[in-house]
Amino acid sequence: MLASVSSISTVHSSRFSVISPDSSLRLGGARKDAVGRLSESLIWKRECPWIRINSRKYGSRRRSSSFAVLSVSGNGNGSPTTSGPRVADYDYDLIIIGAGVGGHGAALHAVEKGLKTAIIEGDVMGGTCVNRGCVPSKALLAVSGRMRELQNEHHLKTFGLQVEAAGYDRQAVANHASNLASKIRSNLTNSLKALGVDILSGFGTILGPQKVKYGKSSESVVTARDIIIATGSVPFVPRGIEVDGKTVITSDHALKLESVPDWIAIVGSGYIGLEFSDVYTALGSEVTFIEALDQLMPGFDPEIGKLAQRVLINPRNIDYYTGVFASKVTPAKDGKPVTIELIDAKTKEPKDVLEVDAALIATGRAPFTEGLGLENINVVTQRGFVPIDDRMRVIDADGNMVPHLYCIGDANGKMMLAHAASAQGISVVEQLTGKDHVLNHLSIPAACFTHPEISMVGLTEPQAREKGEKEGFEISVAKTSFKANTKALAENEGEGLAKLIYRPDTGEILGVHILGLHAADLIHEASNAIALGTPIQDIKFAVHAHPTLSEVLDELYKLAKVHVKAKSAGAPVREPVAA
Repeated sequence: MLASVSSISTVHSSRFSVISPDSSLRLGGARKDAVGRLSESLIWKRECPWIRINSRKYGSRRRSSSFAVLSVSGNGNGSPTTSGPRVADYDYDLIIIGAGVGGHGAALHAVEKGLKTAIIEGDVMGGTCVNRGCVPSKALLAVSGRMRELQNEHHLKTFGLQVEAAGYDRQAVANHASNLASKIRSNLTNSLKALGVDILSGFGTILGPQKVKYGKSSESVVTARDIIIATGSVPFVPRGIEVDGKTVITSDHALKLESVPDWIAIVGSGYIGLEFSDVYTALGSEVTFIEALDQLMPGFDPEIGKLAQRVLINPRNIDYYTGVFASKVTPAKDGKPVTIELIDAKTKEPKDVLEVDAALIATGRAPFTEGLGLENINVVTQRGFVPIDDRMRVIDADGNMVPHLYCIGDANGKMMLAHAASAQGISVVEQLTGKDHVLNHLSIPAACFTHPEISMVGLTEPQAREKGEKEGFEISVAKTSFKANTKALAENEGEGLAKLIYRPDTGEILGVHILGLHAADLIHEASNAIALGTPIQDIKFAVHAHPTLSEVLDELYKLAKVHVKAKSAGAPVREPVAA
């Protein structure tokens, strides 16, 4: 429980604010005494720091007794709390190793909870997402989306529009991506500084329990009651592939858009590969996908994947190989093109040799955990990932929980998405401040920002049916087309499908998958329903504005056939009315 300033009555004079407990705030024992003493003896000028009262567990987090801790700081970052050992024993309440989206989200929430916090960054603020991932890629995809609109003469004519041939300035497009990353990076840095989070520069290494060294100096050692590892990931490059950063590249290089090759092979057809195919084909490249599995886009719901192939692959200047490995990729040199040797994924027999202008390696990402000093605390990674439990607590080589050490984001491998890392970081901070919290990863949405977009949350249909067979319940599916949505038709964007996977006996939403206009925005209603445990029979009464794309979800809920027994007649249902 956190009693915020809003729970305390404040009496203002011309120069002072007197803070006293609100009579409606229920406080007992030591917590009540602490607040009482503060109200009797403490008077601050208006210009002085804000006050936050934290309910913190005393000693072991498993104890039921607790007491109030007052965190006061001119910059929002508190002093080390007195929970557990004495204040002087630690430099910080919390140290976060890694300043990507996950580390940033954890730091903001930690300060909100009154924890004195430091964040260690060995590269640049914002990590992969801001500098080499989701942020600059969305800038490139914004360009590709507009290019597709301007190039689609038939689509424009249906609106009565006529546009001359569209062109682009490659360097200006690249600058747009770079400038966006720089702006977001600056925003993240400023937000941390404004709250007083200490930003420590240099690579962080764990020296032992609750002790971290950062930078090159052996004297740069700090201690904290709790530590969060949030070091993220790097592009994964399989053996046999030589990356030169010019003609054989990873997503890190591709986002700089130093060239637009006439013909580029993309190894891997997941989120990264599919988004870059959207960019390159819009800018005039021919694309060849190389996929090790037997179908393209293997991570998507199969029905959505088939539709995506029909909409995003077949009409475009794209061909593909499936069921093959790129066993060797050699960069272009001495006037020779990039060569790619393909072998059968099952038999390992040679299949073909491609000669292309460039190759993008989009085979996923690998955790960045080397050099963290995990051996100093008896932690052994699993394929590079830090082993954790469902509360992000790090587990050592003997299967024991490492006290006061957590790992979030790509480094733990649970769900390699930036917003998942942030959610995990917030969950950890909740635990550190006395609230047991377990994140439901099935409620975390994902999106592919192609044109049109793809989004998903929860289980695919095969996964749901497998779960149903194991646990003994039926699965039902409801589907609707964007062709039935007025707003989509007004935009001439009727190509799309939304799919709801659910339990007909309980109304539980197991998964939602969308391909269509603004699918990445639409998915959050379903995501929140899963997170809150809202069944279909309740959410189907929610009202959606007309005409909007949100009615796609409304249609899904109304199509679902839930067989829950009706509640007995009683008091009429009343809608909440705003005061």
